[in-house]
Amino acid sequence: MEPITRRYDFVLYFDVQDGNPNGDPDAGNLPRIDAETGIGLVTDVCLKRKVRNYVLLTKENRSPYEIYVKEKAILNEQHKRAYQAIGAGEMVEKKEAKKRTGGDVVEEARQWMCQTFYDIRAFGAVMTTGINCGQVRGPIQMTFARSVEPIVALEHSITRMAVTTEEEAAKQQGDNRTMGRKYTVPYGLYRAYGFVSPFLAQQTGFSANDLELFWQALEQMFEHDRSAARGLMSTRALVIFEHKSALGSRPAHQLFQRVTHRRRSDGPARSFDDYELLLDGNPIQASPRLVVPVD
Repeated sequence: MEPITRRYDFVLYFDVQDGNPNGDPDAGNLPRIDAETGIGLVTDVCLKRKVRNYVLLTKENRSPYEIYVKEKAILNEQHKRAYQAIGAGEMVEKKEAKKRTGGDVVEEARQWMCQTFYDIRAFGAVMTTGINCGQVRGPIQMTFARSVEPIVALEHSITRMAVTTEEEAAKQQGDNRTMGRKYTVPYGLYRAYGFVSPFLAQQTGFSANDLELFWQALEQMFEHDRSAARGLMSTRALVIFEHKSALGSRPAHQLFQRVTHRRRSDGPARSFDDYELLLDGNPIQASPRLVVPVD
């Protein structure tokens, strides 16, 4: 497949109910919040992780849809595969692949990595650690998601009717309880932005099929990411602005201003029914994907 030739900008709405969309490990796994405004945050890294997981699930980690950054991956082992695939495995054995900073071999290895790994074609990667496969700047970039209103992070005490060790059981004289904490957001509607560059797609080989898979991932990624902390998360709208050319004809911020929301109710929001999404002031009917041509 040929690389895409058009520019795309998109707005993604998703929500969470009684869950933690993106815990902060530096804050006891509390939901991420902008400290000045109380607006909830979900990082771009978190969203990309869910896209990667969807591709892993649907494509079963088979070339050309393998995933480079996945659980328990050893990245330099993937770099080694690239050198072996292009017939330069002896460079790895001689440690020469670690010393080289450029040249045809590194470029060939970089191309093999792009052809093999979906997330490298889409998001890019720095592959200069240890065995050098170069650097790739991906055509898809995403922003942090921000909640459309301030969120409340609730703290809940939880009890496990068991302990881990015999010593703990002895201390409790057989009561055998373990106390813990979990955090949830009662409800939050989040909005994120994204950009797809055809110029960078030319460098990585990101094709129309790859792009369609990305849209599918954004639509369905929460359906296959259920957990006790993320039981009710859903993609609510994906508004895609499709330009007619590689350069595009409108600045992204002007397009994003066309997509708005308004409250349908007073008081704290507790479901998606409390909001209405609008395009140019009109309710968005298509769900979750709406493609808007840009003249």
